[in-house]
Amino acid sequence: MKIIVIGGTGLIGSKTVAELSARGHEAIAAAPSTGVDTITGAGLDAVLEGASVVIDLANSPSFEDAAAMEFFLTSGNNLLAAEKKAGVRHHVALSVVGTEKLQASGYFRAKQAQEDLIQASGIPFTIVHSTQFFEFMGAIANGATQGNEVRLSSALIQPIISDDVAAAVADVALDTPVNGLVEIAGPESAPLDQMVTRFLTAANDPRVVVADQMSTYFGVVLDETSLVPAHAARLAPTTFETFLARGELRT
Repeated sequence: MKIIVIGGTGLIGSKTVAELSARGHEAIAAAPSTGVDTITGAGLDAVLEGASVVIDLANSPSFEDAAAMEFFLTSGNNLLAAEKKAGVRHHVALSVVGTEKLQASGYFRAKQAQEDLIQASGIPFTIVHSTQFFEFMGAIANGATQGNEVRLSSALIQPIISDDVAAAVADVALDTPVNGLVEIAGPESAPLDQMVTRFLTAANDPRVVVADQMSTYFGVVLDETSLVPAHAARLAPTTFETFLARGELRT
């Protein structure tokens, strides 16, 4: 089966291409560096010719409100129009658990707009809602750092390793479209401040994490349900401790 992976050179994209290729499929990484640009439309018609499935893993290069909205609307409209022309039978998109609860953030409003486009497109689809990646813990810490303190909510989070995200996305792509959401998450939920503390300790980072319920996450004050799956999520096997033991920690 020919499967096009938009954003196929990124963290999740490259692993998804490798996963699908290992299963015997023709998985093609589509990105500006490979001549495919969903913003300009360049290369889309050519790469989608004969494709059965498209997986959209592209992400906005900017988290600024207007820029993120422009990216997801422009990219989404161009991609879905090209898919209709090519007769694509399944559109898979990676989004975020809690998107509908995080609408105080311009970035998440843009992600919701992307999901709305997909649902209205008429193309059979599956939207994968994933929890945050283990690999993003350092960035979360950096975004919440004030001096030597990292001020974070103690709301629950249930992060997942990128390898397991790629495997789940591949599974969904090869399955029948559900015309709805599939949720994926890691095997363990814990307070966000405690999860980041474990990460920084493993990375020998001296910063101190301080629980602060009014600290924001992408501009949103969290509650206990904001970052954890609301439904029967597919739970990935890799634990946070396994990830930390690998020593591939970026702060």
